[in-house]
Amino acid sequence: MHPFPTPPRQVPIGDAAAFVGITPRAIRHYHQIGLLPERERGSDGRRRYGYAEIIRLLWIRRMADAGIALEDIRGAFDGAAPSGADGEDEVAGVLARLEDTLAAQEAELQRKRSSVQRMRTLGSRLGLLDDLVSGRLEGAPEGSLRQDDLDVLLVTERIFGPLGAVMQAGRFVALAADPALRAASDRVDAAEEALDDTVAVDDPRVEQVAAERSAFETALMRVIEESGQLEEDDAIFDAWDESHPPEGADTAPVPDPAEGSRARSAAEIIRSMPYDFSPARLRSMELAVQLGAPAALEH
Repeated sequence: MHPFPTPPRQVPIGDAAAFVGITPRAIRHYHQIGLLPERERGSDGRRRYGYAEIIRLLWIRRMADAGIALEDIRGAFDGAAPSGADGEDEVAGVLARLEDTLAAQEAELQRKRSSVQRMRTLGSRLGLLDDLVSGRLEGAPEGSLRQDDLDVLLVTERIFGPLGAVMQAGRFVALAADPALRAASDRVDAAEEALDDTVAVDDPRVEQVAAERSAFETALMRVIEESGQLEEDDAIFDAWDESHPPEGADTAPVPDPAEGSRARSAAEIIRSMPYDFSPARLRSMELAVQLGAPAALEH
């Protein structure tokens, strides 16, 4: 009499899956992708698995638990047994690639954690802006920035990059610190918005609003100059130049996720940005620039 019961030479898929700690569905998937050779069905129409298949399934699960992709696991098994020298070399190559992948994922995870921490510290939307831009906004009184301000900065970052948005941020710092200046800005904005599609391009109000915008921008620039913000901007630009190659704001390519690896110029991005501006309003903005307000286009 044997001291132990005779083990089965082969087991059905459910028992094989239970022993390995996976599901029958996973085993069927391994068959489909060529990771585990598919056994012939028996007379009862069921597949059965022996010692060699169980060992292979155990290695597959252990490698998958380590984070190795199924495609790489299949490559590790192709052409050599896992215990052979060639198989070990293949596994070593897979592990080297996995380590590189995990390092990249760790760096990306740290970047995301830093972004979340910034969002919690600065506020959800402000924390999503570039560090240079959010740092430039530190001079604004708490709660003084508006949603529209952040929207404009986001668009500016997209078109001209962080440095362009830094200059725009200085504008909002000045407006936030001076309620009277902010009120004047609101009046000019409202006047421009009133130049809707019902207003003709040659309407006298077009030139009037342009003059108001030009005068306001001149006053705002004077406030910015007197506050010393331009010197702060220069320091930011100098620090940037030391760590980045110089590029023109109008021609510097901007990576576009929607276009894959293709880089788009600032001009291309501007042309693809929709604005609900009437012809009268656009004409007024053009006239404001001609009147000597280089920063007339707030948007």
